[in-house]
Amino acid sequence: MTGGELALACALDAVVGDPRWFPHPVRGMGSIVSWYDRQVHQLFLSPSKQRMAGVLLAVALPAGAYVAGELLMWFGNSNDSLWGSAVTVLLAWTTLAARDLFDHVLSVQRALQSASLTEARSAVAKIVGRDTEQMDESEIVRATIETIAESTADGIVAPLFYLVLGGASLALAYKAVSTLDSMIGHLDDRYRWFGWASARLDDAANFIPARITAVLIVLSAGVVSRSWSVMQRTWHILLRDGRRHLSPNSGRPEAAMAGALGVQLGGINRYDGRAIERPCLGDPGQHLTRAHIGMALTLMLWTSLTGGLLGMGWLLMVKG
Repeated sequence: MTGGELALACALDAVVGDPRWFPHPVRGMGSIVSWYDRQVHQLFLSPSKQRMAGVLLAVALPAGAYVAGELLMWFGNSNDSLWGSAVTVLLAWTTLAARDLFDHVLSVQRALQSASLTEARSAVAKIVGRDTEQMDESEIVRATIETIAESTADGIVAPLFYLVLGGASLALAYKAVSTLDSMIGHLDDRYRWFGWASARLDDAANFIPARITAVLIVLSAGVVSRSWSVMQRTWHILLRDGRRHLSPNSGRPEAAMAGALGVQLGGINRYDGRAIERPCLGDPGQHLTRAHIGMALTLMLWTSLTGGLLGMGWLLMVKG
């Protein structure tokens, strides 16, 4: 992949986003995972066999996505180099999710601005997995900011990282890993064994991108605030609280975001009626308000822009 191709893919994501009419690879991956999930659970397999079935899926889907990407690019290049570049750009575009995240968060923000908690709960339910029916405004804001931080890592920076590292095919393989984790990488009774391999693979795939994201948020906080003290505070909170999260990766960008905004994230979330307390990230200070969503979106945009420019710069240096 070249720097120019990455630039075009980023531009497509920024302008077009994720249109529902487009045959998005992630939706195809999701259909495969759903079908396989039904087959496995219809067999009433033992925990050990469920784990083995999960390992098979965690290997086969990313490998299949990689091979499919390579075949499509080979077919494009076999006809004409311009067609090959077009295929590469289109595949790379499908791995990026900055515009989609921005649009979903904007829906939450607009609902809150219109003082409609019902609409805001409905909007935030599209981007989080927790129960939203009883959320008040501050809980909606917290859930949205946490999602912005985490999705900046796994929906924007991580795909950019893999596009630069190994091209569109590797980024597609990463999206397969991410899709598996979001669908079956859970600790509930249904997926504890079947989703084990997917969760572990996602932890490994996001280890470096999550930490890159956190550093980029620190830098973005300094740029946006034009304050060295804000940048120092963000870095301090990242180092202090980043490892407190249950996830080995999500805590880094969330802690950085908490430090950049001067708020505290984490606390009690509800899943299927059960209250689960997560470690708090950041210092208790400002009360979370809808204005913090706009601030978090600004940091997300600066982080995405910085990550994209760094990726393009690296590719231009290496490949011209």
